[in-house]
Amino acid sequence: MKFLSFVDQGEPRLGLLLGDDKVIDLTALLAPRADHGFDAIPVNINELISLGEEGFARIQACLQDDLPVGASRPLADVEVLAPLQMTKNVFCVGRNYRDHIIEGNLARGRPANAFPEAIEFFSKPPTAVVGHGAKVRRYAELTDSLDYEVELAIVIGKRGTNIAREDALSHVFGYTIVNDITARNLQQRHGQWLKGKGLDTTCPMGPVVVHRSAIDNANNLDVSLSLNGELRQSDNTSSMIFSVETIIEQLSAGMTLEPGDVIATGTPKGVGFAMTPPSCLAVGDVVSATVQHIGTLTNTITA
Repeated sequence: MKFLSFVDQGEPRLGLLLGDDKVIDLTALLAPRADHGFDAIPVNINELISLGEEGFARIQACLQDDLPVGASRPLADVEVLAPLQMTKNVFCVGRNYRDHIIEGNLARGRPANAFPEAIEFFSKPPTAVVGHGAKVRRYAELTDSLDYEVELAIVIGKRGTNIAREDALSHVFGYTIVNDITARNLQQRHGQWLKGKGLDTTCPMGPVVVHRSAIDNANNLDVSLSLNGELRQSDNTSSMIFSVETIIEQLSAGMTLEPGDVIATGTPKGVGFAMTPPSCLAVGDVVSATVQHIGTLTNTITA
């Protein structure tokens, strides 16, 4: 099941994507029913997650009934929002694909095979998050090297601290896509990653959150990114050094993960700054990030 958050006549709504181009307004579908068992009708994915597994099961049950005429509408007719309303920073994993580490090391004049011994965590602030179709600012006054990074992202569904690896997936609600857009010069200049990763609009996310039940193995998904139709990145999450379960285990050690938290899992090779010559983002570029079984997140770079 693919959930999305959207706006209808200025009001937030929870939607379910049918196929690639139809949306069911779940908020409207549930509202007139007295037997759904909800104290309040969810209007976004955060509220859906807060209902827990029981709430998800109730929505599944409602969808077994015949849908009323007009229950769905074209995806193109709705304003899609970032799928989650972030109250905390987006957690991110750096340098998690071997070939990406090698290309980055070579681009910076480091030994090619210098790999991290532990997961490198950083974060992007909520103000960086935008949705599918939103514009991403170029920031020409700040950076000459705005870059792209397609990433599978984990959406936490159940609160937990010190989560054991074998229990990790029980804390996952689902998965989405993040494009970890990065100002490379700021990342390098400040000696840590927050500034280069945290500019407003540089965390496109979405367009949907796919429930974990629809993903057999998040550690075996194709990921790719195209720039103006040209394929730039292509790999599989099986190439990650640290798996989804390991990431959750290590991030939650002494740190509470909460429902609605997002963890981006790292990007494969093919980023712009590592090309010869470097080829980063420019005004007018259209960037499309794709993850198997989730969909495609598309954004345009603007001045």
